[in-house]
Amino acid sequence: MTLIMILLAVCGGATLSIQAVINGQLGNSVGVFKSAFLTFSVGALVTALLIFFFEPKQAATLLDVPKWQLLGAMFGVPYIVIMVLAVQRIGTAVATVAVIFGQLTMSMLIDNFGWLGNAAIPFSPSRLGAVVCLGIALVFIYSGSKSSADRA
Repeated sequence: MTLIMILLAVCGGATLSIQAVINGQLGNSVGVFKSAFLTFSVGALVTALLIFFFEPKQAATLLDVPKWQLLGAMFGVPYIVIMVLAVQRIGTAVATVAVIFGQLTMSMLIDNFGWLGNAAIPFSPSRLGAVVCLGIALVFIYSGSKSSADRA
């Protein structure tokens, strides 16, 4: 089951890269905020249909949960807007790896300190190695993109 979840997460990451390039092109044509608005409008409609047809009944409603948990919905807006802007300027690969670097760094802090109600998972040398490797990958991908742009 763990392998299936990892593969699903990889597929989810792949769809984010596709979304980023499509939104970047759309944002270039119609504007960053209109692109973000379309993303969230269509996303809300699709999610509403998924809830209606597939979501099992839950004991709690959105009104019952701690109010700070509702703030998570706001974090999607800066992500979409930043990606629409970034993809246009630095390309999909660099923007995506930079996002993953930010996600990995923050998730390690959340894990280490047990923030937001998560169980604490201590920072380790292997986790540090992963962050360093991804940081190096970001530098190489950016350098390669810059070199390609200079040659063009």
